[in-house]
Amino acid sequence: MSARPRDLLEPSRPFVVTRGMRILVRRALGAGLLAAACLAGAAPGQETTPPRVPAGFPTGGPLKASVSREELASTLELLVPRLLKEGEVPGLSLAVVRDGRVFYQGAFGVKDAATGVPIDGDTIFEAASLSKPVFAYAVLKLVDAGRLDLDAPLSKYLPGDYVEDPAARSITARRVLSHTTGFPNWRPAGQPLKTHFAPGERFSYSGEGFVYLQKAVESLTGQTLDTFMKVLVFDPLRMTSSRYTWEDRFEKRKATGHDASGTPRPLRRPAEGLSAATLQTTALDYARFLAAVLDGSGLQKRTSAEMLRVQIRVDEGCQNCISNKPTGRLSREIGWGLGWGLQETEDGISLWHWGDNGGSGFHCYAVGFPRQRLGIVVFTNGLGGHGIIPDVVAAAVGGRHPALAWLDYERHDSPARTWAKDILARGEAAIASYRARRRAEPATALSERQVNRVGYWLLGKKKPKEAIAVFEMNVEDFPASWNVWDSLGEALAEDGQRPRAIASYEKSLALNPSNTNGVEMLRKLRSEPPPN
Repeated sequence: MSARPRDLLEPSRPFVVTRGMRILVRRALGAGLLAAACLAGAAPGQETTPPRVPAGFPTGGPLKASVSREELASTLELLVPRLLKEGEVPGLSLAVVRDGRVFYQGAFGVKDAATGVPIDGDTIFEAASLSKPVFAYAVLKLVDAGRLDLDAPLSKYLPGDYVEDPAARSITARRVLSHTTGFPNWRPAGQPLKTHFAPGERFSYSGEGFVYLQKAVESLTGQTLDTFMKVLVFDPLRMTSSRYTWEDRFEKRKATGHDASGTPRPLRRPAEGLSAATLQTTALDYARFLAAVLDGSGLQKRTSAEMLRVQIRVDEGCQNCISNKPTGRLSREIGWGLGWGLQETEDGISLWHWGDNGGSGFHCYAVGFPRQRLGIVVFTNGLGGHGIIPDVVAAAVGGRHPALAWLDYERHDSPARTWAKDILARGEAAIASYRARRRAEPATALSERQVNRVGYWLLGKKKPKEAIAVFEMNVEDFPASWNVWDSLGEALAEDGQRPRAIASYEKSLALNPSNTNGVEMLRKLRSEPPPN
């Protein structure tokens, strides 16, 4: 019988930092203390690799399981506003979990760069892929109730032809939750869902797998996603501001997403719930969920332990290992459990997940240490979010986080970002300067991926000419990379150069026929009427 969820809330409201409180804390602690606070399963035959930490990446030091609320507040008050400015991220909301409760909650910046309305503790964010662990928790409760078998084919619960691929008959809930289905992250629009490797063979992150499991659970329960999530998760954990579909009460509370340059994006109001990506929630609600997971509340002990057992090791070089070719080297420290990524460091096992709704402009991250009962959730409303989140995590909870390095997002203060800002200031002269410097000092050369990110950042700044020049340079340097041709095609399409865009996408698909984005973009470009 499953354990009853504990009361995860303190008798009073969680500690929420207001502007007035921040001023009082600064005065009380004094300049000296403030300064101190700021400083303060591999498959047979596959190689595992030691952790890779990029230069400048924060290590976080020891876990901060005993820092006072006041010290934590003062540290973040100094740090977060600076990071938001440097990373061009409009706003951030976070909550720290300690000892089974929400220990601290902080809100910084604005909901919308155009309106300047401040973020507060009730602000709704898109959880993006942080939607997945919440759904996984509900699935595991169904397992505990004897209604679903982790290792039974999902076709048992969802008869019909949702997946026509015969290989998919061996896909189970366990394989979905550990991202070993063989499905792509997302299939091209209008295309059938199919496997790209034998289910269970290896890791490749897949939103499609979660949607397949969602359909099976909806068929099994006879309820919609939000209906059974409310019964199994939201109500028991008092997640009163969380839904997978839009509700009118969210209208004035939701933050606006922004692109990497801080430009607002249209507000999304999901009419259909997707277990993989559409959770609307607050940092406080998600922290309540994280506290329950860290304590194993609501699950049988053996189920909670299975959730935290490494089911598969990740490839050192990819998350989506279908569009991107795996290296074959498996991480020593990073694997996947049931619904959560797992890290194994000197602090023991920690669970983690990230979110990236690139189309609507939200980045987020959560990590928790079950043994220490310590964790954090961070929501941002900008696509520069993952460039600043590592510093926030390091300051708030400490510890070492190899998963953040594995995700490989561009830091807010990286050489690539510095070069991008130079291009914005000096145009193509900055590109020429980089070429000259790279010839004279090859060690200063940026990677293919870093150069691509600069191109996209410039597109976000409405600088298509400069972005195209950057992508063209990358194509010259890496002509055998399907991804750089795909990116050049995207910039050319955005600039209205359709014939050249089509040629670039065709080159990308010739190098990688599995490039689902290229297939979809070619379909759109070829179906559009010619420009006048």
